[in-house]
Order: sequence, then structure tokens, then C-alpha cells
Amino acid sequence: MSLLDIRVPAVVLRIDRNPFHHGTLGAVRSLGRAGVEVHVVADSAGSPVGASRYVRQMHPPPPPGASTEDILAVLRRVADGIARPAVLVPMDDASAITVGRARDELASSYLLPEMPGTLAERVADKAELAAVCASAEVPHPVTLIPDSPADVDEALRRLGLPLVAKWSRPWLLPSGSGLRSTVLVRSSQQARELFGRTEEAGSRLLLQAYLSPGPDRDWFFHGYADRSGSVRAGGPGRKQQAWPRGAGLTAVGCWTPNPQVQELAERLTGELGYRGIFDLDFRRCGETGRYHLLDFNPRAGAQFRLFADSTGLDVVRALHLDLTGRSLPAGAPMAGRAFVVENYAPLAALRAAPGGRELAWYAADDRSPGRVMWAQWCRHVSRRLYERLGTTTVPTPRRTPRAASPSLTDNEKASS
Repeated sequence: MSLLDIRVPAVVLRIDRNPFHHGTLGAVRSLGRAGVEVHVVADSAGSPVGASRYVRQMHPPPPPGASTEDILAVLRRVADGIARPAVLVPMDDASAITVGRARDELASSYLLPEMPGTLAERVADKAELAAVCASAEVPHPVTLIPDSPADVDEALRRLGLPLVAKWSRPWLLPSGSGLRSTVLVRSSQQARELFGRTEEAGSRLLLQAYLSPGPDRDWFFHGYADRSGSVRAGGPGRKQQAWPRGAGLTAVGCWTPNPQVQELAERLTGELGYRGIFDLDFRRCGETGRYHLLDFNPRAGAQFRLFADSTGLDVVRALHLDLTGRSLPAGAPMAGRAFVVENYAPLAALRAAPGGRELAWYAADDRSPGRVMWAQWCRHVSRRLYERLGTTTVPTPRRTPRAASPSLTDNEKASS
């Protein structure tokens, strides 16, 4: 018998159009395996998620650059089709911020954590985060916000090179612009050029002191703050391999006890009155040994399934249990457990894992997403290679037949 209330469906929401977002598949599998009816609102074109046996139905997302009202219209349409309250699971910052802003409008159709409507936006905004950390006495890299080219030069003088450049609201970056949310700046010219694109980026440019990477320096914490504010599920993890190397997402991570990171996460969320799922990124300073908070993501991180404890509880299941009034089981942490994203770390996926391991794409009980991912990934890599070689014509690979799945809508079957 499932611990979760399977009478209550779930809607997994992702506005960002990334077909290789393995965290969305993780949420689908986590809830679907527990018997919950799972609907997904995300871009399904070429996405392996739609091939999962645990998806009841894929729903088209709002268009790129959609307004809050556009997003609400999509969510209302999905709710009307489900015809009963559902747990809403945002999987990117834009989704989490929109849901936070519109909590009152969504309350009749969706179950949501009780949290101030502006808090998700406040912690996701990288300029606001510096102030949040200062008030909570949580270490944060020195961050400067230039208002003019002269301010850029002053920041370069104070911080030195290299430094980190971030857009304060990366979810506003226009698609196709080539702008990245975070860039390691190695020259003054590069910093000035980025500042010159501020209007295009849609938010302020931050220049931040660079904390160099190294062994055991990159950490993250995933957790769920329940209705009382207690942090449940999740835990601290160490990033062992990143994509891109040195400054990207977690390609290989390990559940590693760390009382200092745990204390910082619990103190920060407690002082903010945060409720719901969160994902924090830390880097340990090589000189002082202090853990600096780099990012606060007000939603599930892509590798959240790393932290499935001895009862199978993870942050997404914790959300469903808490919002449906059920008790969260007290499981034991699975320290040493690993999480590997196969397309970013294929060799790591083949190595032995004494502490246990979960793969992002492959699952014995849900094989189709892994097959679809590799077919799409090979096509993606081929396209990028031809672009770098300056070739405009990309050979069309033979289509890999998609396994029959009850999760696919009629429209998707017609386009596959």
C-alpha cells in the first residue's frame, strides 16, 4: 500500500524548454511509482520524459516569454481536465516564481505550500540573494552590481580577474541570445561587453568574487520545509563531476554528510519562513574553509533523486505527503549513494557503486526514456559538432522507433 494519497494527482510544471531535463523525469518516476496519477506540463518535442510509462498525460506548455496570465491559463486548462485538486510541482525557477505570485488564483485547483508570494522570487533573484545572506549571516561571495561602465572598471579593480558574472534574473534571458546565466570572466573587455547587453538580458549584471574550485569544494543541499518549517527529506551532497567541467550542473554527485552545510540550510530557510522544496548550491573557500551560498533555487534540483532515503522518501514525495495531510516517514539517510547523469558522465555510469546509485535516465522499470534520450542526444551532439565545423547541413539520422506507451498523447504519436 502506498504511503501517498493516490486519490490526489500531481502536475509537474516546467516552463524552461530543455528536452534533457532529467529532474522532470525524476519527479514523474518518483510519484508514478507510488501510484500517483502524474500530468506533465512541459515542452514534449523531442523530450524523453513523454516516453515514461508513469506519465498519464503530457500537456503543452505556455509559449516562450509567456506572461503570468498565459501560464495561469494553461494551468487552469489542465486543472479543468483533471477535475479535482492536484499537487503542483514546479521544476524551474520561472515556474516556481509564477506559482508563488499567483498562489491565491491557483488555490482552488492546486495544493501548494503556504509561503509569502514574493519569497520564491526574492531568493531566486541573485541580486536579492546577496542581501538575504547578509541578513542571515550566511557566507556569500563579495558581489557588486555596476550601474555604469565606470562601475564595471571599479569592480574589476576590487575583485580582480577572473571573476564571475551573473544575470540577477536568469529566467528572463531571451532564448537564442547566446547569453548564459553565469559566466567566468577572464578579461576586462569581456566584462564590459556583458554589461553592454544588460537591456537585452532583462535584468541587472552582477560581478562576483571568484572562489576557485577544487576537491571537496562544491556542495549542494536539497530539502523540503514542511508546514511547520522543519526541513525534511533531502540532505547534503558533494558534486564530484560537473557539466560543463568546473562550473556546470551536477553530472555525478554523492550523498555525503556535512553538518556545516546542513546547519546553514536549516538556519537560512528557518529565518526566511520558507516552505516547500528547495535546492541550495555551496562552494567552500579554499583559504577560509567557509561554505559560501552561491544559489538558492526555490524548487526541486535536477539531481533530487540522489536523496531517496531508506523508506524511498525524497523531496517530491515529501511535498505530496505534506500537502495531502499525511505523515512523512522517518527514514535513514543513504550516505554514500551516488547519482549519475549518463549523457554527461557515461564512464561514471559504468563504474561500480558500492554505496548504491541511481541513474538519471535508465531505469529497469521504465526503459523507454533512456532509449529516447540517447537517440536525441546523439542528434544534438552531431548538430553541435557540425555547427562548430562551420557546416550548415546536418545529416538526418535514422529515427529510432519510440516504444508504445500509454503516456503519449495522440498529437505526440502523430508527430513522432
